[in-house]
Amino acid sequence: MKRRKKLKKERSRRGIYILPNIFTSLNLFCGFYAVIAAIDGKFAAAAIAIIIGVMFDILDGKIARATNTTSPFGLEYDSLADLISFGLAPGIMIYLWALKPMGRIGWLAAFLFMACGALRLARFNSQVGTVGSDYFVGLPIPAGASMAATTVLFCHRFNIAGNPIIILILLYILSFLMVSTIKYNSFKKPELFRKMNFNVLVAVILILIFIASQPPIALFILGLTYVISGPYITIRHHRRLMQKASITHEVKEH
Repeated sequence: MKRRKKLKKERSRRGIYILPNIFTSLNLFCGFYAVIAAIDGKFAAAAIAIIIGVMFDILDGKIARATNTTSPFGLEYDSLADLISFGLAPGIMIYLWALKPMGRIGWLAAFLFMACGALRLARFNSQVGTVGSDYFVGLPIPAGASMAATTVLFCHRFNIAGNPIIILILLYILSFLMVSTIKYNSFKKPELFRKMNFNVLVAVILILIFIASQPPIALFILGLTYVISGPYITIRHHRRLMQKASITHEVKEH
């Protein structure tokens, strides 16, 4: 009886470990499909696949933490999948969509985006356990990929051709933000959900309705807001520190 119970526990434990990795595999599949769709000229389909991949990436992390099944294998597998789905796939998609006419400059910009994404993932893995989970150091690679994907969807929604210069600048900015030390909110604080009042709940529902009614526009605005939020919070934090320093200096003089 005891052996049977132990075997059942081991089997259920193996099943739990498999579950987050299934979502990681689905994320990887979305990234691979995005590459194929981009090569076939189906850029909107590629962008949608990348965004779905982001959803699977969020779910695999949430499930692993909720079931207490985080492991070094899962972390490495997740990073490899992220590099394909959020580094390689967006790079190829953006290059074929807008940067191909620029030749070498175009594909080098796409490579830079992928390389900075790889560096961002390597730094994140090396900082696990040493940096707090309340924030990310640098723009997360899924957020960078989402910004690239929602830009394609936004332009597709209004039948706008991607301007190579603007898209090139966008890729350089996203690449810099990923390897920067600018802090971004991870939204992992339990207080964010516990202290949600009625007005915030209404706002969340309105945002969800907006996303459902106009997905390309809403997702583009949300992605852009998150990308800008890091530099904005950093600048505001530095201003506060400078104000405190000036006030302290004035008090000492008097």
